Amino acid sequence: MDILAKIKGIKYNPLLCRELELFNFKDLEKALASCASFILNINKENKVAISWWVSAKRTRSYPYTRVYDTLGFSGKKITIIPVVKDEGKEGDRDFLQWDTVSLMSLLGVYVIIAYYSDAKRSTRYRHKITNQRFGIDYIREQIKNILSYQSDALHWNLAHVDKVGQIGEKALKAYAKISKKLKVEMHSRQTAEKRITELLKGKDEFMKLSRMLAEKAQRRERLTIQPKENLSGTKAIITIQNYLGGYYYFTSDEAEIKRNNIFLIEGKHSKNNSLPSLEDIKDGLLKMILFTNLEDVKIDSKNYNSVAVLKLTVENHFSEKNLSASQKEILRILQKEATRNNFKIVIN
Repeated sequence: MDILAKIKGIKYNPLLCRELELFNFKDLEKALASCASFILNINKENKVAISWWVSAKRTRSYPYTRVYDTLGFSGKKITIIPVVKDEGKEGDRDFLQWDTVSLMSLLGVYVIIAYYSDAKRSTRYRHKITNQRFGIDYIREQIKNILSYQSDALHWNLAHVDKVGQIGEKALKAYAKISKKLKVEMHSRQTAEKRITELLKGKDEFMKLSRMLAEKAQRRERLTIQPKENLSGTKAIITIQNYLGGYYYFTSDEAEIKRNNIFLIEGKHSKNNSLPSLEDIKDGLLKMILFTNLEDVKIDSKNYNSVAVLKLTVENHFSEKNLSASQKEILRILQKEATRNNFKIVIN
């Protein structure tokens, strides 16, 4: 199912954000080492909410959850994403995708495209590194730049993406040093350079390359029902146009048409617990933010009313009696968030 829609602006009131710890600017390194999301106190006038991604890939370490936790903050929201994360020859290597930057732009989050400058050698694998750390001076400089930047997150992100080639080169140099220092073999530099060269051609090439890869991934996702997803409807591709005419590609786990309504369903499943984890729920809520703000929703030129649905499933039968006090509280707040933001919750 191919769905076309528009987003003119985001209106959403998150209620499940955890309370964020406050750090002073001088303690940025400590904050990044100890918290996935936090408030950074720059000076008396300025505070920012910061989250950071372990990898450029959204399927690792719940980056959406980290971003979600900053969305209740009323000031500028920043997320730090590595342009590339290479774990060494025996680990994974992920590159930043344009669609990640797009999503953050839609959510009004400023992106700092960063690079890892230090790491430790894995104790389990000969050619793998762990405990990677960002170049802190570079991060500090970019935070200051965002503070003095007068335009919105979308315009910052578009301008920042232009520098992705230079940041990529810094990342490769840093990994070469890490490789030499730790005597760990990394993935092929040649392949990485090819990707970086594409990025160096500027934003348009970056967008084209990432869009192509994202569309391929989206098609793969549409054809694959993950075993952990307990779903019954049809997978759908949603192409969203923003107010500047930019296009974003997303998938919906399920889509069901009933008369003039189209239900866009994001599914979260738990195999062993009586409710999906809070991280999984928050991950799903990021899609709810998008789905509840869709306008002019069409399939084959026919207009539909879109209804956003967060579907929570468990392996056996869901029973409220099996929930802990904290799980009951999560459900209570989640129901309140759903009512306030106009989406539905379906359990099993």
